[in-house]
Amino acid sequence: MFKKLCLTAALAAFATPASANDLRESLAGDMPELMEMYRDLHANPELTFDCHKTAAFVVERLKDFGVTEIHEGIARSGVVAIIEGQGDGPTIGLRADMDALPMQELRDHDYKSTTDGKMHACGHDGHTTMLLGAARYLAETRNFTGRVALIFQPAEEGGGGAEVMVKEGIMDRFGITQVYGVHNVPGVPLGRFLANSGPVLAAADTFETRITGKAMDDRAALAIATVAAEELSKRDDLAYEVVIASTVQEE
Repeated sequence: MFKKLCLTAALAAFATPASANDLRESLAGDMPELMEMYRDLHANPELTFDCHKTAAFVVERLKDFGVTEIHEGIARSGVVAIIEGQGDGPTIGLRADMDALPMQELRDHDYKSTTDGKMHACGHDGHTTMLLGAARYLAETRNFTGRVALIFQPAEEGGGGAEVMVKEGIMDRFGITQVYGVHNVPGVPLGRFLANSGPVLAAADTFETRITGKAMDDRAALAIATVAAEELSKRDDLAYEVVIASTVQEE
């Protein structure tokens, strides 16, 4: 359900209030197929720029939806597909990331990762499914002016896949004037979306802190690090939140 709501948000730039009910009804009818796609993607994770099987899956689905202009091999495994609307207008980009994380999936379920050491732990399988759902709806209805550029990006989890795609010229090549994307956020109430009024970015950085003292054990060091992390997360000049994962090693 959260994925359906995110998909609705991704289409907000194209859907008019009068078409909102039609949009919801269409998405509700597509949900069984979208969930099947999601589970297929979740079971077959790929890392960084090596999202070739995922890209092939995306391309096959896009062709099934009647999308005819598809460009492959951007940033090695990225895909850009164009859907023409009715009449002149800007080219709006909708973007989803495709890559997984180098993690072992431990929980057993019907669509568990089939590749050891790789897992869709950040929800990019859901993002890709959401954009495929958007592609299907837009290709069927074409109820917008201008064009939509569907951007399926590899290497979000390190590697700077978005930057590589931009440097390879997708913005100029396809005349994209603006790009929209969403990211799932566990813990947010169902149906709620978060946005900032200005720019917002996410980053993962590594730093090392050495705590030196007498008769200090690892539990004390961990307690200090935990308190510091809590205080940092309370700062009101941070755009969203800070999460710190720490490893304590006794020397």
